[in-house]
Amino acid sequence: MTTIFEAIAILRKVFDKYAGKEGDAKTLTKKELTDLLKEQLGGPPKQAEMDQFFKMLDNDGDGIVDFNEYVVLCATVDRCCVSYMHFHFSLCSVV
Repeated sequence: MTTIFEAIAILRKVFDKYAGKEGDAKTLTKKELTDLLKEQLGGPPKQAEMDQFFKMLDNDGDGIVDFNEYVVLCATVDRCCVSYMHFHFSLCSVV
């Protein structure tokens, strides 16, 4: 299996771990997504922030997050981490 397929399989495994506890096993509810964020990223945002974040992530407005919408979350987290590391390391080189 190639690295890209391994990465997709890991994303799918995490998604499947949280999806379906409250409903459809192919989607995440707001509570399931909150649990995922809490356990995988160290804590959920405040409720108002979570509501806004969920609404933004739920691209089609159906009240659930499907796998495609979840992948957008993962890509966003990746971009934030890369931007943070780039900024942090560029500051270190200034000092």
